Amino acid sequence: MPQPEGSDRRERALPSFYKQVYVGITIYDIAEEAGVSIATVSRVFNDNPRVSEGTRAIVQEVAERLGYQPHVSARSLARRQTETISAIVPMLSNYFYAEVLKGLQDRMSASSFDLLVYSAPTLDEIEGQVEKALHRGRSAGVMLFSAPIKGDLERQLQHSDTPVVLVDCYHPGFDSISTDNRLGGEIAAEYLLAAGIREPAVLMANPHSVPASHRMQGFRGALERKGVHLAEDHLVVSSDGYHDGFNEQAGYDGMMTLLEAGIRPDGIFATSDVQAIGAMDALRNAHHSVPEDVQIIGFDDLPIARYLGLTTLRQPMHEMGGRAFDLLMERMAHPESTVAHTVFAPSLVDRHTTRSATLA
Repeated sequence: MPQPEGSDRRERALPSFYKQVYVGITIYDIAEEAGVSIATVSRVFNDNPRVSEGTRAIVQEVAERLGYQPHVSARSLARRQTETISAIVPMLSNYFYAEVLKGLQDRMSASSFDLLVYSAPTLDEIEGQVEKALHRGRSAGVMLFSAPIKGDLERQLQHSDTPVVLVDCYHPGFDSISTDNRLGGEIAAEYLLAAGIREPAVLMANPHSVPASHRMQGFRGALERKGVHLAEDHLVVSSDGYHDGFNEQAGYDGMMTLLEAGIRPDGIFATSDVQAIGAMDALRNAHHSVPEDVQIIGFDDLPIARYLGLTTLRQPMHEMGGRAFDLLMERMAHPESTVAHTVFAPSLVDRHTTRSATLA
């Protein structure tokens, strides 16, 4: 039997767990009468602390006046779903994210929350995954990893009342956890120059990636302060393919691009450890020695970096995941509190892919 036009639109607009299993007054009716969102009504009925006392009183008064009684099974389902934390992660199989997620899961293990991970193979697919996490009623809170917060994505987050914590990226309006990537790039440049490098090159990931672009900015700035010019037309090789260039093949291909062009820099800064590992393989296949012919420094300090003797910039990945969960819990408990930003400083790990250097 055909449904009234308005009724059909209403059913499509509501997340599934809000739909009541009986005909009568619904939370949609209460939200409309009280002048609030259906999410706010749901929070009131589930005793969520993220509702002001004034708003709670209005919703409860409207519900009582309209004779609304929430269905027990619907409330139970809603509670289960709001005990889920969502993480939107680009390039899920990327080693860096795996380490951060380990820290997140370890910290969550003592809580009642479950983790739901949305993977976006490219930065272009982030917005769609954020839409799922924010607007399907699945998440009590959301963590968004390594995404430029601008344009439609920025508007999505600003218009949502779901608590959000940014990981490995920054926006002044949201709590965030990050590493000072510019500082890491500066340390890499200063170290290579102190080790005698005079013609460095960069194996760059996707230039639109926030971490990669900031590492590049720091590296270039430190070189320029020392009077060393980085010729981007032939000494910077970018990759925006698989995993936005954060992969071994991108490092291998980037190094081969330099070698096949007759360019052999004496030092390489790779914007991730995995790119550095690919570059080491390319140099070995081309019969060049590391660090005798070419010195290499990476970024992340993945577990494998220690076994390969890779000099790199260490990020506290496990700690970042744990701190992100703590920050999200604080935001959920105190939604009106001041925005907080935690920035970790990277540290140099000197191993065997560079020669000893003395930093001033």
